[in-house]
Amino acid sequence: MIGTIVTATATTLLAGPAAGLLGYRQLKRAAHTKQLRITTTGGIDESGLVRIGGIDQWISVRGDDLSNPVILEIHGGPGASNLVFAPRTRAWERHFTILRWDMRGAGKTFGHGGPAGQGEMTLERLHRDAVEVTEHVRARLGVDKVLLVANSLGTVLGLRLARSHPELYSAYVGTDQNIIAGGRDRSAYDALVARLQKAGRRKELAAVTAMGRDASAWSTHQWSEFNKLAVTSDPLTYDTMKAVVIRSLWFSPLHTLRELRHYLKGMNFSEQIGPEAMTIDEWAEGTAFQIPFFVFQGDSDVLTPPEPARSFFDAATAPAKDFALIEGASHFASFRHPDQFLDLMLAKVRPVITGEPITR
Repeated sequence: MIGTIVTATATTLLAGPAAGLLGYRQLKRAAHTKQLRITTTGGIDESGLVRIGGIDQWISVRGDDLSNPVILEIHGGPGASNLVFAPRTRAWERHFTILRWDMRGAGKTFGHGGPAGQGEMTLERLHRDAVEVTEHVRARLGVDKVLLVANSLGTVLGLRLARSHPELYSAYVGTDQNIIAGGRDRSAYDALVARLQKAGRRKELAAVTAMGRDASAWSTHQWSEFNKLAVTSDPLTYDTMKAVVIRSLWFSPLHTLRELRHYLKGMNFSEQIGPEAMTIDEWAEGTAFQIPFFVFQGDSDVLTPPEPARSFFDAATAPAKDFALIEGASHFASFRHPDQFLDLMLAKVRPVITGEPITR
């Protein structure tokens, strides 16, 4: 849901970066490369293309100790690979082995195959891909179940996986949790209208009003424009976009400039999934889960507000469940405050799936 604003901001950097900016980028990437080194004898650091769903898709597996629980991340966007956040989440890898997967239409998967090589772009196809990725990591690492961690639009896919495949996953953790209610929930829309009215932004207000409150009826362009205005009208979200997302992209040691261009093009390409996602009704799909269920939400999230996530959580049934707010965070809460997120994972999630208490 962030492709337009990320592209608009990052393209300025990629279009014609000054020599000094490129030099600073090189220094930061070198420092991040050193930070990301895994030197433990029981660790893993491997990445490459794997045949999933009939196309080659990029998978990265990293962690300091293969005896740790294995996380499968389901990234958002759509098309916004989490691989760029690796330096920010390096501490997570001391307690979990993390599999980061660039879905079809995203990141290095998109860069490898291009638009024509992505195949079917639907939520059902992504669901089948995710199951294949899960089976791949189970076989590769010799584990029975993996911990499902989804963020932003990836939580739509994450909830479906958690409901339909309890035999594959030890627990579900959602952050930037979307609770799409078939167009009935208008909390993010109403809050945006209020911000635009307060700021006197009449042109943008007219555009949002013309869209109507039912997100399930929006076109791809309208969905994209709504998210762009939601981000830029909220100071905390906009600051997070620049300080966390754009900086993570620009200084990623795992991406060349060419790959960053592919990253941005992939996000724009993948926006076609947005309107399909907005027609989902999570309440109708079900609130019963056979695996432990956790939601860790930014306390000031304007894109996926905490109130609908809390309501869904309260209604959910699961063998164990917990809800927590990440303080001082809007969207991208786990990446703005990776230490807070890790503390929650260690205090609330890991003991449930391992039966053992652990602290940092």
